[in-house]
Amino acid sequence: MGRILCVLLLLAGAAGVLGAPARSASEATALLVEIDGAIGPATVKLLGDALEAAEQRDASLVILRMDTPGGLSESMRAVIRDILASPIPVATYVAPSGARAASAGTYILYASHLAVMAPGTNLGAATPVQIGGGLPLPGGEPSEEEDETDAADREGKNGEGKGKGEEEQEAEPAPPPADAMGRKMINDAVAYIRGLAELHGRNADWAERAVREGASLPAREAAERQVVDFVAASVEGLLQQADGRTVMLGERRLTLATAGLTVERFEPSWHVELLQVLTNPNTALILMMIGVYGLIFEFANPGSIGPGIVGAICLLLGLYALDQLPLDYTGLGLMLLGIALMVAEAMTPAFGVLGAGGIIAFLIGSVLLLDSDSPEFQLSWWTIGGVTAVTGSLLILLLGYVWRAHRRPAVTGTAEMVGHNALVLSWSGLAGEVLARGERWQARCSEPLKPGETVSIDGMAGLTLQVSRTVPRDVPPT
Repeated sequence: MGRILCVLLLLAGAAGVLGAPARSASEATALLVEIDGAIGPATVKLLGDALEAAEQRDASLVILRMDTPGGLSESMRAVIRDILASPIPVATYVAPSGARAASAGTYILYASHLAVMAPGTNLGAATPVQIGGGLPLPGGEPSEEEDETDAADREGKNGEGKGKGEEEQEAEPAPPPADAMGRKMINDAVAYIRGLAELHGRNADWAERAVREGASLPAREAAERQVVDFVAASVEGLLQQADGRTVMLGERRLTLATAGLTVERFEPSWHVELLQVLTNPNTALILMMIGVYGLIFEFANPGSIGPGIVGAICLLLGLYALDQLPLDYTGLGLMLLGIALMVAEAMTPAFGVLGAGGIIAFLIGSVLLLDSDSPEFQLSWWTIGGVTAVTGSLLILLLGYVWRAHRRPAVTGTAEMVGHNALVLSWSGLAGEVLARGERWQARCSEPLKPGETVSIDGMAGLTLQVSRTVPRDVPPT
């Protein structure tokens, strides 16, 4: 009986294995990932999640449909590292028509296993401007230290470019940076993009022109010059043209079988969407200021709890967002100094001196805070002006409150008692007891008084009131 049971179990297992249909080519998938906007920390997270999902789904190809004006250097390099380390081929597709792969997008296109563009798109303008270091724009006269060989090479390439197609969109050749750091930055970018081009057999000379001169190309001419692999009007066209092509996947060659792949769209996680919102510099600054206002209110009104909690959460989120962005620490220091001065003004009013200094330091720090060539990762002047105006308005309200409090009559102590009336309770000679402000007080007067009389308080000597008979008897005490 035991043997029969074992045989039945083995047969059932074999039937399950044989009955499970093998994954056919028609059921294989290509994962489509949308990259729309500047390359930043959210893009790095999105691509990492997509590549991980592609491995789990056993996808045959990852397609990055991209439209970007550029982005952060560190994020760009992280994306390229992920693409080069991917065990699944990655095709970067500049689409739809009218899209571009400018600046950082050009580097990503060169790093991809397949580089494809839709008709009516362009790439290029890859000159690094302030990539992670606040460097000046390339320009100025060449220094005497400029390498003569590099200058001759550029002249030869410029002469060659003048005879090529009329469709090419390229800027005037930019003079080399006059400072040593600028030249190092340009040369590093050239070496980087040439290495990517050689890795996939693409046009390295034009890649260098895109960096040194800010040159750009439309889709058709990019394919003719072997800057990209081909032009495709749709994702389905991309899959058809990519079928049978050989790409380098690490150290091995891989022949693509992409015809008929089922395209699955990859949806970004909530973490990616939250990161995309938080890493907007304007959102980061607003969150940080809400946090500061909340903490100031909490310190000024201990026990409120709510403003302190909201303020702490917003401040931490703002600082986290700023940590993901290329910061200029001088700007950050000025902003923190400005915030500290405004907090000091709220806690120990100095009639606007600390507050005005804080606003000025905060404004200058906001302008210097971020160091990026991408407009998407720069603070808007509207945001800077708005935050500064709100902060200034709050400071003016605070100063108005302090000024009114300074001019308001005293409500405690000697100054508060003087001028009020009191009722004589008992009297003997020149001293006795009076009822003032609902309390019994010892009192003295320069003339005898009678119980029931109303007197005026002229002053205090210790805990004894100085009174005088200046109020008629028929006027009730206050």
